[in-house]
Amino acid sequence: MNLKKYIYSGLGLAIAIVFASLVFLPKKSVNGEQPNIIFFIADDMTPEMFNCLPEGRGKNLTPNLDRLAREGVFMANQRVVSPVCTPSRYNSLTGNYASRAINAEFLEDTEKNEGQTVVNFNTHIVPGKNKTMGSYFQELGYKTGFVGKNHVVESLSQINDDDKPDLYADPNDPKVRAELEHRHHLLQEDIKNCGFDFADNLYHNNPSWLGVKALAAQNMDWIAEGGLRFIETYKDEPFFMYFATTLPHDPLNPENSYDADPRITAKGYLDEPLNVLPPRETLKSRIKEAGLEGKEETNLLWLDDALGALLDKLEATGTIDNTIILFFTDHGQHNKGTLYEGGIHSQSIVWRSSGFECGQTCDVMVSNIDFLPTLLDFAGYESPDAICDGKSFKAALEGGDYTERESMYHELGYARAVVKGKFKFLTLNYPEFAQNATLEERTKMLDDYNELRRSFGGKAINLDPTLPYGHLELYPGGGGAEKNTFGKKPAFFEAEQLYDLEADPDENFNLANDPAFAEKLIEMRNELKTYLDKLPGQFVK
Repeated sequence: MNLKKYIYSGLGLAIAIVFASLVFLPKKSVNGEQPNIIFFIADDMTPEMFNCLPEGRGKNLTPNLDRLAREGVFMANQRVVSPVCTPSRYNSLTGNYASRAINAEFLEDTEKNEGQTVVNFNTHIVPGKNKTMGSYFQELGYKTGFVGKNHVVESLSQINDDDKPDLYADPNDPKVRAELEHRHHLLQEDIKNCGFDFADNLYHNNPSWLGVKALAAQNMDWIAEGGLRFIETYKDEPFFMYFATTLPHDPLNPENSYDADPRITAKGYLDEPLNVLPPRETLKSRIKEAGLEGKEETNLLWLDDALGALLDKLEATGTIDNTIILFFTDHGQHNKGTLYEGGIHSQSIVWRSSGFECGQTCDVMVSNIDFLPTLLDFAGYESPDAICDGKSFKAALEGGDYTERESMYHELGYARAVVKGKFKFLTLNYPEFAQNATLEERTKMLDDYNELRRSFGGKAINLDPTLPYGHLELYPGGGGAEKNTFGKKPAFFEAEQLYDLEADPDENFNLANDPAFAEKLIEMRNELKTYLDKLPGQFVK
């Protein structure tokens, strides 16, 4: 296996980044008034949660999100490169494919997989080494903030068992509280070293995966307080804020979300509940009046209240007319953890008070690696496309000339895909050791994974080691993120899959073995190869 290609590709990327920083110097906008920018990333929303889409029309109590859709631009053909939390955030924050990650865990996984890059929850931004949205906006003179869910910046202290309280630790214990606050401080420092002046009210992971069962609850009020404090602090300077919610990812049951103790946070209990969003009792009354009790959409109202609070703060500080909000849900939910259309299709809205020339909807095909260059383009950064894999779609929003990509590339786990025109090619590859694993070895893989889940209070996904591997993770039966799609597509376990997305949008009919599509299959293989040849590692068939 050619590990040299991986090493040399990584070195080449580092040289390219240095060259770009020297040649493509940032510049401020010509008129001297740089827009404030809020990148609002929600967690695991579905099309049914957007009133601006046919699937969700009239189902949701989300007046502030409805405002963004009404006054801004809904990106109707929004895609993500890698549809699970960590790589999707890597794509968004760096503008690069996650297979370019350089963190130790990812490099070790590549070596274990015989030189094949495996993109899943292992692609982390390394403090001080990877440039991010925060880094680039700092270069433009912005004050930068990071609030809410992390799940992407490498913070080794968060996985250090010597500093981590056990699952059943009591957050009221002074020693435990001190440990939690210490870990939160270390996380703050790591995020600040990724280009952020302000980092607070942080969840390193989803509430259920923080490692302390008593803290496995949502607190949208706490995240909102951090965002409001950031705006108030930097209202007199151009600012950029990455605002990441933990909602509507689970836990969504009332006792661990809007009906939980309002003092619970990721770093322990607050002394008093916060008073930045409508009171919890008011929230519960509105949920009851809307007939949303017991439904998944209940927590959307809470999330929407946070969005409304940010809009109100922009109004109160006189900054709203010079602010762009990009609202994005991190990936598709219906086929999450796979490269099927329900995973790689997502939703985003770009908003400013004056609207955009293209109207309320933009149909051009864009990716989440495009967010960074687009936002930098609005801020006046010179040649933003040259610094990353993404492509600015500012011209499309402004109704100007915009040339779409000829194809779109996707990567996740042991799968790769490319979409060109109406066709999609998806292929799977497992390293030799996995293909030849004995039943004993497969059993150990599965047992180790299930033990990890139990250590965070979760449950086993599967107990049968004879099941095929998943697309995302090398476990018999697949990992938790892909469980809802595992084995559900007719060709799920086939190594090569070719689909006509116009005739077969649900990807039920694999054309890879149909002689009538032999030439198209070769064309799509070659198209995929053009991407793989430019990226680190290898993906061998």
